[in-house]
Amino acid sequence: MTRPPRPSLFYSFVALVSWPVVTLLFRYRAYGKEHLPRDAGYVLAAGHVSNFDPWALGLTLWPRRFLRFMAKSELFWFPLGPVLASAGAFKVHRGRADREAIQIAVELARAGNVIAMFPEGTRRRKGLRKKWEAQAHTGAARIALEAGVPLIPAGIKGTNNLRRLGPLRVLYGPAVPLDDLRGLDAGDAARAATERLMNAIHDLEASL
Repeated sequence: MTRPPRPSLFYSFVALVSWPVVTLLFRYRAYGKEHLPRDAGYVLAAGHVSNFDPWALGLTLWPRRFLRFMAKSELFWFPLGPVLASAGAFKVHRGRADREAIQIAVELARAGNVIAMFPEGTRRRKGLRKKWEAQAHTGAARIALEAGVPLIPAGIKGTNNLRRLGPLRVLYGPAVPLDDLRGLDAGDAARAATERLMNAIHDLEASL
């Protein structure tokens, strides 16, 4: 396989500027990095408590790797759209099946990209009731199964406590077993893999 895609200049600039702040002010630490494939594409999935989650999840991969992630289509207006794209985002339409976004993610994973996914689809804790309640969706598992890439769980702690300068912690776990699911119906395989994934994520969060 050829060398994985590199971060954009914009991505690298933001990472370079934010790295001292995140590591010194918020005492950012990432553990379990040995579970992350060095060169191959994979799906990296975590629970979702803050809009800062993708940066905490992916900062330790820089400068060799970077995250590609789905962002709701409503955000892709000028000039925010080009900024999001340079940061690794691609569109997804929330509230309905978006086969095109899943297929884009599959192709990106096969090409060596790291696809960041938050299976719950929305942040867990909010002051206001949301239309989209947090619950596990099968997209991350579907992408990993269809692309034939590892599905890596991660736990994140502290991104919802930034105002108090709480410590940021990320723990990456071993890949979720998928080989025994590949002969099943695609829907059944994705649901079984998602259950395994969420159990792994919750275990990682509990250990932080």
